[in-house]
Amino acid sequence: MSHFFSHNYQAFPFSTFTLSHIAMIALFTGVAVFLYIFRKTIKRYDRKLRMIMFLLLFVLELLYHFWLYIGGYWEISFTLPLQLCSISLLLCLVLLATESKAVFQIVYYIGVTGALMAILTPELFLGFPHFRFFQFFITHILIIWTCLYFVFVRQFRPTGRGLIESFIFLNLCAAAAFFANKLTGGNYMFLARKPQNNSLLDYFGPYPYYIITLEIAALFLFLLLLLPFKMIGKNKDGKAESA
Repeated sequence: MSHFFSHNYQAFPFSTFTLSHIAMIALFTGVAVFLYIFRKTIKRYDRKLRMIMFLLLFVLELLYHFWLYIGGYWEISFTLPLQLCSISLLLCLVLLATESKAVFQIVYYIGVTGALMAILTPELFLGFPHFRFFQFFITHILIIWTCLYFVFVRQFRPTGRGLIESFIFLNLCAAAAFFANKLTGGNYMFLARKPQNNSLLDYFGPYPYYIITLEIAALFLFLLLLLPFKMIGKNKDGKAESA
């Protein structure tokens, strides 16, 4: 059990798209499909399920910081909630507790985009079956599940205005991360350098030009996340006119 919480990075190496990584992707996909298929039944347990998701996110994030602290690895240069997924996690907690539509708009765009990239190309240095492996994947997967839960079960809908507000919010967070990097020597939101592990940023050009490419990619992904709902809206309008 002590090895499960250790900081022995050599004993639990992580590699992308190994069996354990693919299993996490399959789990994420399977539950996402389940949420959609059984959305009407799931809604009966709305309050309990939101409480469970809230507690899972909160406890796992708390345990992560505790694990870093007791191991002597907690440092202000990388543990502040200034990474995109850390911000999304906090917003998910607010959303689950308050059911705020304004918060949903922001976390839908930045949460799904950031967490999906993290799941597919994780900056992770401890693999299965280490605590950090499970904490990393479960929290990132839960960010997207929370968004999908509010879309499928609660029938929340992202909007064009929400996209613009989310993009502005993203850039405000990036500005805060930029100054935090200068003060702490950190690499919040990967604005100081690319992640050490292989990632999509490897295809976005050298520093600092990849930051501009990242902005364009974020806006493009936001538009992709909005597109299905725009198409659904047009189909409904067309059916109403033909009727």
